[in-house]
Amino acid sequence: MREYILSEFSKYKISEEKIDYFFSVVSPIFMHPEFQKRVDSKFLHHGKTSLGMHIINNSILTYILCFKFISLGYDIDIDLALKISMLHDLYEVCYKDKESCVKKSKVINLHGFVHPIEAVINSFCWYTDIFKDEDEYYKIIDGIIHHMWPFPVRCVNDFLDTEINNYGKLVFISDKVKSFIVESSNRFKIFNVSFGKCICSEGNIVSLADKIVSLKEIFNFKNP
Repeated sequence: MREYILSEFSKYKISEEKIDYFFSVVSPIFMHPEFQKRVDSKFLHHGKTSLGMHIINNSILTYILCFKFISLGYDIDIDLALKISMLHDLYEVCYKDKESCVKKSKVINLHGFVHPIEAVINSFCWYTDIFKDEDEYYKIIDGIIHHMWPFPVRCVNDFLDTEINNYGKLVFISDKVKSFIVESSNRFKIFNVSFGKCICSEGNIVSLADKIVSLKEIFNFKNP
């Protein structure tokens, strides 16, 4: 994986110091057993790209975009942006594996609408060290929930009614975190979905990177 990341960064003028910083932030997240499962080619996301590789591709582009926005005068917390990027799609099961997925009774509970909620729950369960600062982790929650913008996310009030695949993990999530999920997912609510953007610039950078990376993966575009 390190060789792949280095080859991607070789396409940009990135110093060794900046590359080392990238690894220092993403490596602890990447090495978690649950993340490693999602690197496997059986856990597909877009086209023939595994979920783990999609996240890595997103994080690389997020990192590059952060420096672009900083050069334009924006105040960007790179560490925060990378955390949101590395956690944004850590949903429970491969949505292409229909036998493993909870059967949905409502359209708004399909994967596209609810997977950010699953990703937040899993992130809190697997990476407790990341979620120590309340101000920061609210931004992380919001960045994950709204990374699909302008595609809406399902508003959460009753978690059971969302038909998420990792409902059982909610017992490990504090009431305060649950309330943050409810609050974030109900911003700019129209009927039962939210059309809100991320509240922080870092989350919006991740969202932008996600669009670019996803299009490349879906249509198998090659970098110039």
